[in-house]
Amino acid sequence: MDPEGPLLLEGPVRIELPDGRTACSDRFMVAVCTCRRSKRYPWCDTSHRRRPRRPRPSADEGRDAPPAARSGA
Repeated sequence: MDPEGPLLLEGPVRIELPDGRTACSDRFMVAVCTCRRSKRYPWCDTSHRRRPRRPRPSADEGRDAPPAARSGA
């Protein structure tokens, strides 16, 4: 699974958005946006393919550094 790609769900689907609205789809397969780049959010419009990815910090990045280096001081 691509962490920047959509989440594919079998429909029909009802999604409650953070602002309280509900998005519904009666399609048999639904692509839900996980990168938040879609202009049709919460539905995927493949924007994750066209826009450059943001670098993701690794899980252990900064663990071995002294505390001053981790805080940016």
